[in-house]
This record gives sequence, structure tokens and C-alpha cells, in this order.
Amino acid sequence: MKPETLSFFEKVYSIARLIPYGRVTSYGAIAKYLGAARSARMVGYAMNGSGGKNVPAHRVVNRNGLLTGKHHFEGTNLMQQLLESEGVEVVNNQIQNFKTVFWDPSEAL
Repeated sequence: MKPETLSFFEKVYSIARLIPYGRVTSYGAIAKYLGAARSARMVGYAMNGSGGKNVPAHRVVNRNGLLTGKHHFEGTNLMQQLLESEGVEVVNNQIQNFKTVFWDPSEAL
């Protein structure tokens, strides 16, 4: 599909698939990159609906590095476990060294 024919959710998924292993980004950073800076919540809705689409939704957190979407993952701590398996440290649902592991699509792409 041509990029202009992709739905907003599909555009979100295409960006999320580019987040490097061991890095995280925020809902707002994806929204801003897509030219919809005030649509962070819509990015969250997209992540919630991304199951089965091969999207690393666990790498998308809120602007403060909190795992606000964790309740959408199966199990008690799956989002945290997935991040920790990539070397991202999480304490009390908070990404540690957030600025170090943060990936900004506006700068990287």
C-alpha cells in the first residue's frame, strides 16, 4: 500500500515496527511524527488493537516512561517482562534511564 492510503492505525503500526530492540518511544512521539501531535490517545488505541499484527506494542509507553498500557497485555507483568528481556530496566512500572533508551522517530527517521 502507498503511505497515503494507510489508515492512521496502520501508520502507527509501521512506525512502531521501526522501534529498535531495547528502546522505547511514547504515544505522543509517534503522534507528533505522524503530524498529529494531539493524537497520543489515538496512538494508544492503535497499540491496544495491535494484537496479532506483529507490532512491538510493549515498546510504546507514556511520555514519562510509565507502562500505562500494561493492562492490555496478557498476564500480570507481560509488558514489563518483554521490555526486561530486551535489557530495558523497569521499576514500579517506570522505565529507568528513560532518556537513554528513548527513541524519537522525529529524530531517527
